[in-house]
Order: sequence, then structure tokens, then C-alpha cells
Amino acid sequence: MEPKITLVTLGVDDINESIRFYRDGLGFPMQEREDDSDVAFFDLEGTWLSLYPREKPAEDATVSNDETGFSRVTLAHNVPTKETVESILKEVESAGGRIIKPAQDVFWGGYSGYFADPNGHLWEVAYPELTAE
Repeated sequence: MEPKITLVTLGVDDINESIRFYRDGLGFPMQEREDDSDVAFFDLEGTWLSLYPREKPAEDATVSNDETGFSRVTLAHNVPTKETVESILKEVESAGGRIIKPAQDVFWGGYSGYFADPNGHLWEVAYPELTAE
């Protein structure tokens, strides 16, 4: 198996709300789709992000769809500066995302904050500096 991820699928409660958040709010480039389609794809640098009704991936994987709380997965977006972390978190909040952890210096020597998308998926926005300032 090659060490790469080609697709990340998020199970969502409302596909249209999620499309508005990722496409309209954050500016992710979305592949064309039929209005009544139950899946949406975003072409990211080096991978794809898909949105799919929450019950569908659970059904496909033959697991229960009753998960509550932390899903054991976070997504990360690394950026070149602390200022970019702050800027992106403001953009996310304007787009309807919820700030979970404001940007701050972190124990591993970087600077990061967390937000949740409309379905509660956690994203970390991080400046991964190697040594603390």
C-alpha cells in the first residue's frame, strides 16, 4: 500500500449546508454535481474531500451510525505563519464554522486552533514551527 490518502469522506447531516460551508464559505473548489445528488466532491491539493449523508458511509462500512462525541478523527491544515492561522479561523467563523479552541501557542512548539464544521468535524489550523518563539 502506498503511504498516501486520496479521499477523505465526511458523513454529514445536511449536504446543502455542508456544501455552502466548504464551497461558499471557505472557497473549496467543488466538482460539478446534479442538484439532487447525495454526494459532493472537492478537489484539494493532493487529495479529494467528499461529503456524503452520514448514514451512507456507516452503511457501506457495515457499522452503526449512532456514534456520539469525538469521532476519533481530526483533519489538519498547515499554514506558513501564525497570522495565517488567525486569518483562517476568522474566515471559518464568518462562514458558519464554530471555533472550538482559539489559536494559541501549543506544547509541541507550534501555533494552532481548532474549529468544527456544521456537522462537528474537527479541523486544526496550524503553524507547525519547529521551536517555540
